[in-house]
Amino acid sequence: MSHPANFFNLYRHNFVRVALGIPEVRVADPAFNSERVIALMRQAAQRDALLVTFPELGLSAYSCEDLFHQQALLDASQEALGRVIDASRELSAIAVVGLPISVDHLLFNCAAVVHRGRLLGIIPKTYLPNYREFYEMRQFTPASHLHRNAIDFAGQRDVPFGNRLLFQAVDQPLFTFFVEICEDLWVPIPPSSLAAMAGATVLVNISASNVTIGKGDFRRLLVADQSGRCLAAYIYCAAGPGESTTDLAWDGHGLIYENATRIAETRRFSHSAQLVSADIDLDRLVADRMRQNSFGMSVHDYREQIAEFRTIHFEAKLPLDQRIPLDRIVERFPYVPSESVSRGDRCREVYEIQVQGLTKRLQSSKVNRPVIGVSGGLDSTQALIVCARAMDAMQLPRKGILGVTMPGFATSERTLQQARRLMAAIGCESREIDIRPSCMQMFKDIGHPFATGQPVFDTTFENVQAGERTSHLFRLANQFGGLVVGTSDLSELALGYCTYGVGDHMAHYHVNASVPKTLIQYLIRWEAESAKLGADAGAILKEVLETEFSPELVPGNENGHSTQLSEEVVGPYELQDFHLYYTLRFGYAPPKVAFLSWSAWHDRECGNWPDIPAGKRHEYSIAQIKRWLGVFLDRFFKFSQFKRSALPNAPKVGSGGSLSPRSDYRAPSDAEAAAWLIQLDRIPDADS
Repeated sequence: MSHPANFFNLYRHNFVRVALGIPEVRVADPAFNSERVIALMRQAAQRDALLVTFPELGLSAYSCEDLFHQQALLDASQEALGRVIDASRELSAIAVVGLPISVDHLLFNCAAVVHRGRLLGIIPKTYLPNYREFYEMRQFTPASHLHRNAIDFAGQRDVPFGNRLLFQAVDQPLFTFFVEICEDLWVPIPPSSLAAMAGATVLVNISASNVTIGKGDFRRLLVADQSGRCLAAYIYCAAGPGESTTDLAWDGHGLIYENATRIAETRRFSHSAQLVSADIDLDRLVADRMRQNSFGMSVHDYREQIAEFRTIHFEAKLPLDQRIPLDRIVERFPYVPSESVSRGDRCREVYEIQVQGLTKRLQSSKVNRPVIGVSGGLDSTQALIVCARAMDAMQLPRKGILGVTMPGFATSERTLQQARRLMAAIGCESREIDIRPSCMQMFKDIGHPFATGQPVFDTTFENVQAGERTSHLFRLANQFGGLVVGTSDLSELALGYCTYGVGDHMAHYHVNASVPKTLIQYLIRWEAESAKLGADAGAILKEVLETEFSPELVPGNENGHSTQLSEEVVGPYELQDFHLYYTLRFGYAPPKVAFLSWSAWHDRECGNWPDIPAGKRHEYSIAQIKRWLGVFLDRFFKFSQFKRSALPNAPKVGSGGSLSPRSDYRAPSDAEAAAWLIQLDRIPDADS
C-alpha cells in the first residue's frame, strides 16, 4: 500500500500542474522583463507547477516595432534569456519564454524552453500575420525559411531549433508538450493539430494578441475548439500591462483548457502581474484518444507530416514524496452541471431526449397507451413525468396513461399516498392492485416458508413481489393494448440493484436506463419548480425528493419505518454515481477514482453543492470511499453485467455513458473483478 503522503499527491495520479504568467513588461528593457519573468517562475515553482508559460516576445516586449532591428536589443534579449536559464537551475518548473533571435542573418520570433539550467529547445513562429494592425513580416522571418535544426545560443551548444519539436518528460511520458506562437493558432490547420497527432498532450501558445471588442470571447472559442478537436490541454498566454499603447491595447488574457473545458483564466485588463495555475488530467486526454478511433485514423493519414517531429526528452524530477492535493474543483455530481443556468438547460434537454425516445417507440408500435408502475418513489416518478410529457407532445390526453400502484407486504403509507396523489395530479388513469394475494399464491406454489407464517424475508421473498408487479403490468398492457414503460435508472443498472427478467429490470421500453439517480433528483426538482405539471404535482414532487431510497420489499419495524434502505446495501448513490462516471467514462483505475472521489468529497469546502440543503450535505473519508468503491467494483464488474446484457431498448441521454450492450458498453457477463479489487488495496485506509 502507498504511504498516504504519496497517495494524496496529484502527480502520482497522472495530473500535472501547469501555470501561465502575465508579467509587467517595459518596452525594449529585457533586463527588467527578465526579472519579472524570474519572479513569476519562482512563484510557479512554489506552487509545485511543472510548466509555466509567458507571453510572446515577453523578454523584449512584443510592441518594439523596428527596434527589433537594433543589435543592442537583440543582445540584451539574449542576455536576459541567460539570466532566466541561470535562475532556472534552482527551480523545478519548466519555463517557456519569448524573445527575438537572429540566426544566419535572419530574425525569428521565438519561444525558448528552459529547464534546470538547460535550454531544451527553441521554436520559431510558423505563421507571421501581416494584415490590419500586424506587420510582423517587416521584422521577422517565418519558420519555413530556417535551414538549421540546432543552433548555439545563450552559452549553450547544439540547442534544438525548429517548429516541429516535442518535449517529453522521461519520468512522466504522458506529459508531452508542444509550443506554437500566437498566429499559429489562427490558421486553418494549426501546427498544434499535427503536434497532437504526433503525441503532444499539452499544447502551449505564447501570444501577444492585442485586444479589441469581442476578441476575448473569440479567443475562448478558438482555444476551446482546438483543445477539443486535438483531445489535448491548451495553454494560451497573451501580453498584458506595459506593452506599448501607441496604437493598440492589451488585456493580458490567459486561458487553460482541457479537452474543450476551461479550467483556468486570468483576470483581463489587470494592471499588475498575474500567475494562474491549473491541474491537467493527462489520463483523461489519453483515455479519450484511445476511445475516439477517428483520432487514430487522423494519425495514420498525416503520418508523413508527423514523422517530421523531433522529441526532446528531459527529466522532470516530479515531487512525488510530498502531499500535493488537487488544486481544481472536482465536481461531486459529474452528471449534473454546477451552475443553475446550465443545469436548467441540461434538465430541459434530458427531458426532450427521454420524451423523443418514448414518443418514437409509441408511434412506431402504434400504441397510445403507456402502462407504468408507480411506486411513489424517485424513479417511477421521473418515468411518469416523461410519459405525461410524451402524451402532451403527441397531443393526446394524459388519461391514456395507465398508472398502476401495487402495494405489497412492505409498502409504506407515505409512498402509497404519494403514488395516488401523483397520478391524480398528472391526470392519468390510475389503478391500485394489492399484490399480496398473488404473492401468497406464489409462495404456496413454490413452498416458501412465508406461506406458512414464518417471517423469512430472503431474496425469494423480495423477488416474488417485484416479479408480480412486472407480471401484472405486462398482462395489463396485453389487455389494453399498451406498452410497459420501465423505470429502473443507470445507477441501479450499474450496481445490479434491480430484479432480473420478470422484475423492474424488464419493460417494453425504458426511459431512465441511462439517467443516474443523482441527475433524476435534479430533474424532478427542476420540474417541481417549473410548475409545468401544476401546483399540486409540484408539491408532491418535492415530497418524493425527501423520501428515503428503499425498494420496500421487506416489512419495516414496529413503528412502520423501513428497515431496508438501498444505500445501506449498495452505498450512497451520490458517491457511487461519482465512481460510475469515472470508471465508465474514462476507464480510470481504482486508485485514481478514489483520489478524485476524495478530492471532491472529503471536505464540504471542496467541490460544488448545487441546491442541496446544508443538513443533507455529506462528506466522505478515504476509508469510506475505499469501502464503497470496493462494493461498486465487485457489483459492477462481476455481479451485474448479465442484467445489463439483456437490457430493453432505451435512449442514451448523456455523454457520461450508457450501459446498453447496443450502445456504449459491451462486456462479458461472466468476467471477474479481481484486477480492480487488487488495485483497491493500493488505496490508504486513512486521510493522514
